[in-house]
Amino acid sequence: MSGITDPISDYLTRIRNAQKARHPYTDIPASKVKRAMTQILMDKGYVKNYLNVDDGKQGLLRVYLKYQRGGVPVIHTMKRVSKPGLRRYVGAADLPRVRNGLGIAIISTSRGVMTDKEARRAGIGGEVLAEVF
Repeated sequence: MSGITDPISDYLTRIRNAQKARHPYTDIPASKVKRAMTQILMDKGYVKNYLNVDDGKQGLLRVYLKYQRGGVPVIHTMKRVSKPGLRRYVGAADLPRVRNGLGIAIISTSRGVMTDKEARRAGIGGEVLAEVF
């Protein structure tokens, strides 16, 4: 019985590993939070596109990765901030700034999953899921 204890860390690790291996895409077990995170990554230009693939179970997300010239991945770092053993919640005034605004922090709020800039604009805090640069 080997279950994944932290699906968000698994999601980030699959993207990191696929980029290191220079794969054009990677398949990830789908969930609402992962779909929202992938949509944010696509909107901010970190991934090319994604598709919802029906596998008869929970579904898969096929994330198409983006590379610069020379095969350098667009995403330099993806780091899990809030972990199952130590959740990290922040208020609107304490939202993190990743690389002084060059990167994004993905925040799970009461109004859905959004970037740190959107949460700051809305004046709400939440759980800091990940930082991407």
